[in-house]
Amino acid sequence: MADRADRTRWTSPLRRRRGPGWAEQTPTWRAARPALIADTLKRASARPSGNWFVVGASRDVRPGRPYGRTVGGVEVVLWRSPAGELRAGPGACPHLGAPLRDGRVVCGTLVCHWHGLALDGSAFAGWQPYPAHDDGVLVWVRLDAVGGEEPSERPLVPARPAPGSGVDAVFTAVGRCEPQDVVANRLDPWHGSWFHPYSFVDLTVVREPQGDEGGEEGDGGDAFEVDVSFRVAGRLVVPVRAEFTAPEPRTVVMRITDGEGATSVVETHATPLTAADAEQPRTAVIEAVVAASDRTGFALARAAAPVLRPLMRQTAGRLWRDDLAYAERRWELRSTGRFPG
Repeated sequence: MADRADRTRWTSPLRRRRGPGWAEQTPTWRAARPALIADTLKRASARPSGNWFVVGASRDVRPGRPYGRTVGGVEVVLWRSPAGELRAGPGACPHLGAPLRDGRVVCGTLVCHWHGLALDGSAFAGWQPYPAHDDGVLVWVRLDAVGGEEPSERPLVPARPAPGSGVDAVFTAVGRCEPQDVVANRLDPWHGSWFHPYSFVDLTVVREPQGDEGGEEGDGGDAFEVDVSFRVAGRLVVPVRAEFTAPEPRTVVMRITDGEGATSVVETHATPLTAADAEQPRTAVIEAVVAASDRTGFALARAAAPVLRPLMRQTAGRLWRDDLAYAERRWELRSTGRFPG
């Protein structure tokens, strides 16, 4: 990768790449060793989460209206105080069980639409609030009964471009699988050019995970490092180097470390919607893309963020159409004892 630190004139990030046809690519199945993927997943699963779960995008919890989601079989409702602070708690009204997500927020108080019971976010009549966190892009809730770990005061939020320097978008989809199937998909970078030829060209794994002994997670010790070209249109591509890490059991982070958009991140969070013993598990993929660039013109992209976000979500949705099929297939094989790994 060329050193971009001393750029004195504008250069295009686009490159022309003819590339081999799909069937002429070098097969990657030997490199994509099931044992390696399983060991990397096992180490990720052993890292602490503090019982924090991503619920959705920060902008989805708007002033004046509640936001509901089920996490691990537990109904959760979130809303904001008059000052914009995040509030969270059980999604069933303590009176007769009405869905609080269908209530109203009046002056920062959540009011049940069945009988008018009002909750200000503090404990009331057996209703206990949940710890919640807004990191500016995503909202999290701590569910100790679901996580079953030692709780932490805050979730482990991945490092991102400096606030205000990037453009972020959040995509959500739901699949019939468990969180580990989503994480395993992201810990298999070798499928990229084969499974997503419309998005990736020449994806090459240049370094495999070294295990936790290779360094602290997050500093690149236990990481996949890849060279990949993102397809823009036809033969036009943007080449970058990226790193994949799993800082906790339900999160995989792709960070661009060199090339166009360095420091940009794609965070894939897998949130279980059903209880752990569900026969038909469902998992929400909540993916946050935070794009940044040191190019002077990127200020225009920040100004156009409301227009760009739908396009960013559309791009993520195209990938997850296929990747959820991968994750669902993995769960199907595991659940019937036919998993090849």
